[in-house]
Amino acid sequence: MGADIAARTRRAKAVRVALLLAGTALAGSLASGTVLAQPAPGATAAPIINVPAQPLSTALIAFSRQTRVEVIVPSSVAAGKRSATVNGPLTAQAALSQMLAGTGLSYRFTGAGTVTIEGARAASGPTGASEAGAIELDTITVAGATMARGGVSEIVVGPADLARINPSDAREVFAGQPRVKVGGSTPMSQKVYVNGVEETNLAVTIDGSRQNNKVFHHNGTTLIDPSFLRAARVDAGVAPADAGPGALGGAIAYETKDARDFLAGDGMGGFAKSQFNTNGSVFTNSLSGYARQGGFDILGYGTFAKGGNYKAGNGDEVLGTKSDLLSGLLKLGWEAPSGDRFQISHERVRDDALRPFRGNIGFITGRPVWEPRLRRYEIDRQNTVFSYSRTTALGWWDPKGVLAYSRTNVDTPIFERPVGASTVPVSYPGTGTTDSFNGKFENRFGLGNLGSVTAGADFYKDKALYKDRNFRADEKASNVGLYAQARLTPIERTRISFGLRGDRQWFTGTTGREWDNAGLSRNISGEFDLIPEHLTLKAGYSHVWGGIQLAENFIMNPAWNYGTGLKPVTSDNVTAGLVARWQGFTLEGSVFRTVLDHARAARYAVASATLTREVESQGFEIGLGYAWEDGFVRAKYADVDVRIDNQRADSDTGTYLATPIGQIWTLTAAHTFKAYGVTVGADVEIVRDYKKVAPGNQPLKGYEVVNAFVEYKPLQLPHLTFRAEVKNLLDQTYADRATYGQEFGTVTPLYQPGRSFVLSAAARF
Repeated sequence: MGADIAARTRRAKAVRVALLLAGTALAGSLASGTVLAQPAPGATAAPIINVPAQPLSTALIAFSRQTRVEVIVPSSVAAGKRSATVNGPLTAQAALSQMLAGTGLSYRFTGAGTVTIEGARAASGPTGASEAGAIELDTITVAGATMARGGVSEIVVGPADLARINPSDAREVFAGQPRVKVGGSTPMSQKVYVNGVEETNLAVTIDGSRQNNKVFHHNGTTLIDPSFLRAARVDAGVAPADAGPGALGGAIAYETKDARDFLAGDGMGGFAKSQFNTNGSVFTNSLSGYARQGGFDILGYGTFAKGGNYKAGNGDEVLGTKSDLLSGLLKLGWEAPSGDRFQISHERVRDDALRPFRGNIGFITGRPVWEPRLRRYEIDRQNTVFSYSRTTALGWWDPKGVLAYSRTNVDTPIFERPVGASTVPVSYPGTGTTDSFNGKFENRFGLGNLGSVTAGADFYKDKALYKDRNFRADEKASNVGLYAQARLTPIERTRISFGLRGDRQWFTGTTGREWDNAGLSRNISGEFDLIPEHLTLKAGYSHVWGGIQLAENFIMNPAWNYGTGLKPVTSDNVTAGLVARWQGFTLEGSVFRTVLDHARAARYAVASATLTREVESQGFEIGLGYAWEDGFVRAKYADVDVRIDNQRADSDTGTYLATPIGQIWTLTAAHTFKAYGVTVGADVEIVRDYKKVAPGNQPLKGYEVVNAFVEYKPLQLPHLTFRAEVKNLLDQTYADRATYGQEFGTVTPLYQPGRSFVLSAAARF
């Protein structure tokens, strides 16, 4: 009887999957025949585009920044070529035609905001317009995203990267980047570490809005739906002054999509995607609609994920890992004929499910019998942003303004020891809330062929609050900053960036006492082409003043003794490296070091309000890649050593500070068979055993993870995409290196899913 029920259940699930995927495909097929007429890709209003003659790869970066068009070009195609000067009110098509004059290259728009640079033999016609059924090439993105600023330690995950990766969580967003690790296996438990430094020591923004998410050490930090992302940028270590206050270990900037990413001009359309993961029977459905008309644009996007617990590689069910995610994004924009653009957006993501009692840990042995194995976590993060910018710069007038409010709320029951002879624990709700009201106004002063200077002012008003039936505690911090960052090309073959910012902060503790502090931050970095187009030297340094950091909500104590007050946290970052390019090959290497002084590590004890630590992260990364017209292969190796108070770091001492990383290899490859509309790809991550642990801790186990995918875009139905993936092909039982507790014998870490098969279908209409 039980076997019959199980068989019927499996058949029912299979039928639901087939109907869901077929329904999406059918909707796309019908819609593709009734799509509203739209302008040709790239046919946008003509902005003023100013790109001096220079090496083609750097010219394309400047073009991408000014036009919001992502440029994809194999390095073998751009190598040794120089661009022609472009200057004036031009469409993206006209600017590219001028820029590529005399190079023998052509371009092909593969979407509203994506263009591929190709050799002459791949030209699709004299205008360079997209041919029928053209598909996006997954090649090296030289001029990746409009977010790119050319920093010496910058990592950009652009639209083409995200389309190839098809991420379902933050860990997958940064796949292939060994210096960026994401601990935790569920979105609600994930924290991002850059060079081993936890993201609360970085300046983290979403659409320019500051994120203040130090809520509870047992859940993640910045819960985000990657389906909304247009791009993500990481400044690993050295960050510019305009990255925002608190960029101690660098910066992370997330940018979400808007209607311009789907429509090149006036029109309307939609996007639907359905995905099924066999490990946990997780269904994820996304739906969006967008329109542009007469300068106005609107985008609505929603995602819903629902499913059961997954199984680890050893076949054991990992309790508390059900999918229960609901997220939405709404953006409204208006662009005046003068080029002034106003936009307002609201983005929200919510996770509400039973999780392990400590959300970032599988289980801890020796705990009291009355402590439940699971408890409910309700996490709600939202972000509202109003922004102003210009799409056409007027010489020295290229302004940008942001006014934003972000908030993260965590509700979870608090359990106390049973009273008397009772075996039933006492529980009551506990709530932690962090929020930030913040903004900035800056202007980019164009200096012609010399470069530009960005100068502005920003502010934030952050609050951390905890409350339950027994007490309430909160800390507050307000900050005003002034900054300027120059990005110059003073002489040929040389690019230099330097900046200065001054901040004044007012801090209020849980007891109501107040302190105010001020400090300066500075940075300088540069690149020099030792051999033009082939060998580049780069280096950078920054000193950052970060003020007094707010404590975590769930450990705040209204009776804290602050003594004479906290010392503001500061940091020093340094990096240096070489990049070599030759006929499609890229070889690069870099060294880095970050030191944080007086990084706050408060605990609940009355005397622990002012507890601080020194964090040191250092190491190196080596990368080798090769790109051809229809694909690429990249390998990277990083070795990161992290110490806290001059001792080997562990994940508990490093809560909200840093975590052990060690040696990591990554390998990523993809190739597109254009004649068939098929793209295949794979990535491999090899993490070595880590034995340099603190005394008394056990070594961290290494692991090898292999993922692969095949994607099909029918040439006759280019609005459809079908994809099949296998994740953790080797069925490894492992926890990501950045996951809490692996060095402690009493902790069962939160294991990653075992082998999983993922099927998806998407349609644009």
